[in-house]
Formats: sequence, structure tokens, C-alpha cells
Amino acid sequence: MGKLTYDSHLTVEFDDRLLAHLQVVIGMKLRRGESFYFSWRDDPKAGDGRSTIWIQDSVPLYYRYYGGKPPALNRLWIEALLATANTATGLQIVREPTSGANGTESEL
Repeated sequence: MGKLTYDSHLTVEFDDRLLAHLQVVIGMKLRRGESFYFSWRDDPKAGDGRSTIWIQDSVPLYYRYYGGKPPALNRLWIEALLATANTATGLQIVREPTSGANGTESEL
């Protein structure tokens, strides 16, 4: 499990594969100068609720991966995550698409 640390105060664990995709999407939004909400379901051990943070370029983010090898990126998943980030409710974690229109996974 990788970790996303927000503003040196909040650390949240995500699967390395998901975290890599979130890093790309968050980076894309921040490079464009766009701030946005990011929401996720909390771990049942933490109360099984939901959390939301406001992502902006002035708040430091730190990505820490458990595995030493970067996962392959799925372009379709990046597009799906980015689509949620471009809404009023902000970035939401969605299930990874398994295949594209031609029946194959679209990796970067």
C-alpha cells in the first residue's frame, strides 16, 4: 500500500496502482493551475466514512509507494479519473476500466 501525504498532516493509504494513477491525474490538474476536491471512502478501521480534501498547488503532496517498480498506467483509467476531477464534486475513485473499444487495455 502506497501513501499520499497531504500538507504534511494527513496521510492516506492507497494501493500502489491506484496511487500512481491518482498522481498522474492530480499532476495534470495542478499543471493547468486548477484546484479541485478529492474524495475517497475511508478504511473501515477509520470509521468507514468519506473524506474530502481541497487540492491546490500551494499545498504540498508526497507520494510514497510500497513497491519499488512503477505500475503500468492505464490510459482509460486516467481519463475516467480525470473526468470525475472535472466535475463540481471533484476527483472520485472509480473502478479501473478493463478494456478499451478494441478489447485491449490501453496502457501508457
